Amino acid sequence: MTMNSPDSSLNAARRARELLEVRERVVDVLVVGLGATGAGVALDAASRGLSVAAVDAYDLAFGTSRWSSKLIHGGLRYLAKGQVGIARESAAERGILLRHTAPHLVQAHPYLLPLTGDVSRVQARLAMTGYRLGDALRVTAGTPRRLLPGPARIPAGRALDLVPALDPKNLRGALLSWDGRVADDARLVLAIARTAAAHGARVLTRCRALALSGDGGQVRDELTGQEFTIRAKAVVNATGVWAGGLVPGVELRPSRGTHLVLRPGTLGTLRAGLHIPIPGAGNRFALVLPQLDGRVYVGLTDEPLDGPVPEIPEAPESDVKFLLEVLGSVLAEPLRRDQVAGAYAGLRPLLAAGGGTADLSRRHAVLHSPDGVVTVVGGKLTTYRRMAEDAVDATGLPAPRSRTARLPLVGATQRGDGAPLRLVRRYGSEATAVQDLMAREPELARPVVEGLATTRAELVWAVRHEGALDPDDLLDRRTRIGLIPEDRAAALPIAAAVFASED
Repeated sequence: MTMNSPDSSLNAARRARELLEVRERVVDVLVVGLGATGAGVALDAASRGLSVAAVDAYDLAFGTSRWSSKLIHGGLRYLAKGQVGIARESAAERGILLRHTAPHLVQAHPYLLPLTGDVSRVQARLAMTGYRLGDALRVTAGTPRRLLPGPARIPAGRALDLVPALDPKNLRGALLSWDGRVADDARLVLAIARTAAAHGARVLTRCRALALSGDGGQVRDELTGQEFTIRAKAVVNATGVWAGGLVPGVELRPSRGTHLVLRPGTLGTLRAGLHIPIPGAGNRFALVLPQLDGRVYVGLTDEPLDGPVPEIPEAPESDVKFLLEVLGSVLAEPLRRDQVAGAYAGLRPLLAAGGGTADLSRRHAVLHSPDGVVTVVGGKLTTYRRMAEDAVDATGLPAPRSRTARLPLVGATQRGDGAPLRLVRRYGSEATAVQDLMAREPELARPVVEGLATTRAELVWAVRHEGALDPDDLLDRRTRIGLIPEDRAAALPIAAAVFASED
């Protein structure tokens, strides 16, 4: 079976067929939640030869997995806290993504730490020591330097070449480092889920788990309202910050991370991202993250979430103001509030413990409830694969060892056979198929929104092959047009028209 075969395609017709199938048989594993970890569990189990049903109340990457900073990082922050094991695991998983499983979606990206008057020489030396220790983690993980260059100190002129928006006054240089970055976190989840489908997993969105036990779950089809039971030999709860709602006794302490979204050109030409020290916060940095579509994300905060967990978290104005202030500390011309085109917030499913959320461990845990449900919580996007492996191991089902560390995801190649680089970075080997759509129907080559590169062909491809069931899926997860409200409003009629034409 090849990863570009029709067997990896998700669409409404396949969903309808597989909904009928899961009612008629006992599956080996029922997975609840289709973020990165849940999709990873589905892939890990299916690739071991286990039968799998994976459900989500909404869509692929609907929750935390689409709101990340898009970093695939080597664990430097954890190393600074003495969490050596987590740092090594993170570096190893980063290397797996870069080398084997998702080289089309994950690449190295440069970042500058501007050496301004706010960064003392002692702080600069400590930061460089940290970067070098991070490079040592790269070595231990077996990641070649051609994929992840080492750190260096560069003069002010070179720093301004890379990020012209920096304030040249009092800039004595910068520290240049490299880390992994995913082109789009939601598309990484999509690739994981489609690869699971290619191995036989039944990936069922818009299916809400109402109740779980060790031998299955009560589920409701959110499109029809029909309720039914999925019987399973093992059940894995991978619902992240919502895990406690299905399995009592799971104690989490979610934290909120907010990012700003800037339109292309707002910060001029960016050839590198930025690490900006947060005053008085020790080893914490705000990040400036250039995206493939020209937009720029600025984040991130780390604030405890009090009260009920929302389905879609909101970015408070206080976070927006804070990030603008930190960003303005290194720019020649600080940004105004009206230059922020959008904002988003994500929730981290941190394990409950003492101290502030910024100090909580990102280590994941696999928990067993009295009735046999396995819950996997904690962790981070970079280590989704290891979390999934541990969760499947914890089910105790007889199966071969995990093989996902060397299992390429759908599209996993950097070849595009002449397709534009932007498409290759999002679709990998499938970029040519998307381009063929445009060649056959020139109308589909038009951009969905003026000023953005996303084409109508990508919306059609998402309906036919990527499991999109409504315009929200298209705009908010298969593409990220929806991150800017004005762009979303302009694109909504076009997205609706795509569904009408595909019926």
